[in-house]
Amino acid sequence: MNWTLRPATHEDLEELAELRAVVMRPDLERLGRYDEHRVRQRLRDAYAPEHTQIIEVDGEFAGSVSVRPATADVRWLEHFYLSPRHQGRGLGTAVLGTVLTTADAERATVKLNVLQGSPARKLYERHGFVVENEDPVDVFMVRKFL
Repeated sequence: MNWTLRPATHEDLEELAELRAVVMRPDLERLGRYDEHRVRQRLRDAYAPEHTQIIEVDGEFAGSVSVRPATADVRWLEHFYLSPRHQGRGLGTAVLGTVLTTADAERATVKLNVLQGSPARKLYERHGFVVENEDPVDVFMVRKFL
């Protein structure tokens, strides 16, 4: 699989909002929190193309990942979505590895939140994330630089 990361643009917003709705729907429905409009609007409200990269596989849109600086030594990993057809094939592991290599070079701690019961939590745990705290909807995780 040939994948690349490219800088996001404002033109990517609606495709990303749609991908977010598709990817998050099963977990949000399981938690009783799916709202067709809100799931897209939350991405629109928080979208920062300057911190977002588009994941492409063989030149085609496959997902996104955002790394937002929180402080000089903390980054928030957000909006990490892969289209369902690209899940379970090692792409998430490869992209996350690239993100974490950059964070480690910057000596930065990475934080994220994942929905309760999401299978993505296992990916994060395999990469050294641990639970910092949680509530009925979200699990907040952290990974110190290596």
